[in-house]
Amino acid sequence: MVNAREQVSVMVTFRDPEKAQRWEDTIAELGSAFTGPVAQRGIGVIAPFDLALERELWRWAPIDVSLHLARTPYEPVPVSLDMARLVSDSEHVAAATRDVLHVEPEVVAYLCSSGSFVNGVDGERRLREAICAVGPPDAVTTSGALAEVLRRLDLRRIAVITPYVEDLTTKLHEFLAELGVETVASEHLGLGGGIWKVCYRTIAEHILRADRPEAEAIFVSCTNLPTYDLIEPLEKVLRKPLLTANQLTMWACLERMELPMVGPGGWHRTIATGASASPVAP
Repeated sequence: MVNAREQVSVMVTFRDPEKAQRWEDTIAELGSAFTGPVAQRGIGVIAPFDLALERELWRWAPIDVSLHLARTPYEPVPVSLDMARLVSDSEHVAAATRDVLHVEPEVVAYLCSSGSFVNGVDGERRLREAICAVGPPDAVTTSGALAEVLRRLDLRRIAVITPYVEDLTTKLHEFLAELGVETVASEHLGLGGGIWKVCYRTIAEHILRADRPEAEAIFVSCTNLPTYDLIEPLEKVLRKPLLTANQLTMWACLERMELPMVGPGGWHRTIATGASASPVAP
């Protein structure tokens, strides 16, 4: 089996001497053009059936990392407690993991906030166990990545913003409480679908409305809610970490691959340097 970090080279023998010489001349003149492509390292991604932000997810990937996506089966329900439980079904997650194993990912990520917090801390752990049981070297979840970053930055009081209905948002509060983290303020949009269509201005307004002086950071939940271009400008305004779902998930994957994080966000640079978590420098 070929290592994922290696490239495959198959030698070609030219029977025609003229073609052979032409190839040698081309190599001598343009050899650097044939040294690629950049060898890729893989991340397997298990996404809910309604994920529409693949483009945002790829913005978090370094040039030498490829994302290999699989989806959970379609469920005819709105975004809700029921949907969160359906898309986190361990059999569905295991089946999706099998779909990406052939391309040899170094880590598999369950890319869903609500699906990984809806059953509490134990439920998040069971998701990772279900993925690893299929055979990948390592597994992460979005809510597990959140828990890891809160611990690494020693954050105990945060504000949260979700696109969900109230009862699903409450499950996030309960998950955080299990981690020993207090939710000091919370905003929810009350959406049952079309989350990827929410504009940046609406999201930014809710983030600013949720901020409190006592909040040490702000978490924006849902991997289907666009946030990439908001992070840097809002961290400058808020002067505290802004944690977002896709950002957290990709950080956890790259951390396990021992690769540096790319993209906006002062907190991951804080972790990389071991500096103080807050405030974020303007």
